[in-house]
Amino acid sequence: MLALSQTLERETARVSRFVALLTQEQEALTAARPEELPAIHDEKASLIGQLNTLESQRNQLIGGAPTLPEKERMAQWLNAHPAETKIAGQWARLIGMALDAKRLNELNARLVKLHLDRTTQALAILTRRSEENTFYGANGQASQFTGSRIVDSA
Repeated sequence: MLALSQTLERETARVSRFVALLTQEQEALTAARPEELPAIHDEKASLIGQLNTLESQRNQLIGGAPTLPEKERMAQWLNAHPAETKIAGQWARLIGMALDAKRLNELNARLVKLHLDRTTQALAILTRRSEENTFYGANGQASQFTGSRIVDSA
């Protein structure tokens, strides 16, 4: 039981750090500081790897049918070990933090989409203006010259 408690403790610490990173990511997205995102992404990727390892360890410790969803397996283990109130509390905290992380991640995804949409709109406007500023000469070929000496000589 000690190993399971320690694993849950380590998982909770990693998820807590993940939530902090998602908050940093959200701040960088809302303040339009994209230069901060690569470092945040790298640390998130590292934490995901660590969390996957800890999840595997936890699943080995609780046993149960591997075909069952993780929450059900843990619920079965907790029902079979009602005296393990510390582990039940750790699990509840972990699930709560994971839900917080999920909500933050979804919000950050919406922020990224908003930035992407704005960038796409800006590119469309710039591309359209570029096309509109193409003039054609007497020979029918595209020309940057407008036919106005004042504009063409500038």
